[in-house]
Amino acid sequence: MTSTPANPAVVPSSVAPSSVAPSSVAPSSIVPPPAAEPTARHQIRVNINGRQIEAEVESRLLLADFLRHRVGLTGTHLGCEQGSCGACTILVDGLAVRSCLMLAPQANGREIRTVESLAEPGGPLSPIQEAFTNQHGLQCGFCTPGFLCSLTAFAEEAEDTGREVLEAELEEQLDSSFCRCTGYVNIRRAARQAFGFEPGGAHG
Repeated sequence: MTSTPANPAVVPSSVAPSSVAPSSVAPSSIVPPPAAEPTARHQIRVNINGRQIEAEVESRLLLADFLRHRVGLTGTHLGCEQGSCGACTILVDGLAVRSCLMLAPQANGREIRTVESLAEPGGPLSPIQEAFTNQHGLQCGFCTPGFLCSLTAFAEEAEDTGREVLEAELEEQLDSSFCRCTGYVNIRRAARQAFGFEPGGAHG
């Protein structure tokens, strides 16, 4: 006599229901997961453009947002917010840093310079700012702070180490920021003027 194949979808009656049903856990034995962070806020002290600032900041507050909305330094612009466009570039301890990729608590104890620090209000422009003015190295100006800060950090690093900047290095440095308006022609001329590869003077 041929036996009928068992239906895999049918639970045999010999199997107790409790063995296939999810086990229940007494509410009193449930342990809550640990908090992701010991605290959601941090006290920071940071030197910004020569001024000591103390503030309480949220753990996930971006440094760019802290500078713009808490300190009021709106020269730092936010474009892509993923570290690609370079509009939010600032100087942290002398290095060019994307402030959209750095959290405000990470700035604790650091020295920060934004584009506002490159020249005093009503004072002379920095050599790089002067070159951008002479060569009209901007159009809408949204990307300009990033270029200025990036080139400033590059120039200061070369001066501190006493090395000569090569034209190829300068071209590579300009790749760190995006401009969607000018086609880079006047930006390149401005950078070349600032680093001594091209004489000053306005171009049409």
